[in-house]
Amino acid sequence: MAENTNDSAVLETEEELTSYTTETNAGAGTGTSTNAPGYGTGRRKEAVARVRLVPGTGKWTINGRTLEEYFPAKLLQREVNSPIVLLKLEGKFDAIVLVDGGGTTGQAGAIRHGISRALLQADADYRPVLKKAGYL
Repeated sequence: MAENTNDSAVLETEEELTSYTTETNAGAGTGTSTNAPGYGTGRRKEAVARVRLVPGTGKWTINGRTLEEYFPAKLLQREVNSPIVLLKLEGKFDAIVLVDGGGTTGQAGAIRHGISRALLQADADYRPVLKKAGYL
């Protein structure tokens, strides 16, 4: 059997495994930061929305279209965006939404519900505010 005579390579490897930098993603998905991604499923009437929030610039994608294309009515745009406006998080998250079933109003309500649930995954401290507003 060959004996390992290069102990320095082993020490370097151990040091690499025990050192952490700011690039280490140790707290991802734990809900401790407003920059953490979140996922939520919202339902209203016959509509079901699957919402993914990722840190970004405030870009909306609903079934492959922008918010303004999917909901031309300003009222529905405000309803969908209301949890983010309530928590003053405009421009901090990109929303990727897949919604199916129901009509436009039901879909907007389902998306609002899904956004609220996804925000709870990002930070659980939002629960009292969202609950009081009736979004959960």
